Amino acid sequence: MGEGNVDPRWIVHLVDDSAAMRATAAAVLEAAGFVVREHATAAGLLAEPALPQADCILTDLRMPRIDGLELLVRLRSAGSTVPVVVMTGHGEVSMAVRAMKLGACDFIEKPFPPETLIQAMRSAVREAGTPSNASRRALAAERLARLTDRERQVLERILAGRTHRETGEALGISPRTVEVFRARIMAKTQCETLQDLVRTGLEAGLG
Repeated sequence: MGEGNVDPRWIVHLVDDSAAMRATAAAVLEAAGFVVREHATAAGLLAEPALPQADCILTDLRMPRIDGLELLVRLRSAGSTVPVVVMTGHGEVSMAVRAMKLGACDFIEKPFPPETLIQAMRSAVREAGTPSNASRRALAAERLARLTDRERQVLERILAGRTHRETGEALGISPRTVEVFRARIMAKTQCETLQDLVRTGLEAGLG
């Protein structure tokens, strides 16, 4: 198998009520070497007998009947340890935070470039089962300790899904100043993406 491809045993269960979205995501993942099993509904996934053998689940959050959040609840109630990556609409940070609190290991915002999807899935599979939960929490707490009180206030509102304008109004600063604070927070916590920042904040006990 060519360089950069994944182990073909890495099986992803893809859940989305949009046939077009499933086809697009499946094509990207299969080209990267994943084996993809598609489901139009969360109920279809939950009824899948081979689910325990899956390496990862990729699910949309907004779906009829059983949505992505409810799916996470049911998976954890059933004792599933399969890592879950959720797809959110642009700006739905608060929903992504809720999903990660319910056990999702990562989220990606739609629309996303192929490389973002591939990287998220590879990271989810490779990090699953690593004995690093405690060390990740400690590292996250260490990084957040570098923040000033004001920077922590801004971060808390980012995790709550507040816009720059809403954050600025709450803290008595301009949206532009909020952007400056966010850039400082990203630098101090060594986060390159919003997903990294959300994960770090949650691992440190914020949100």
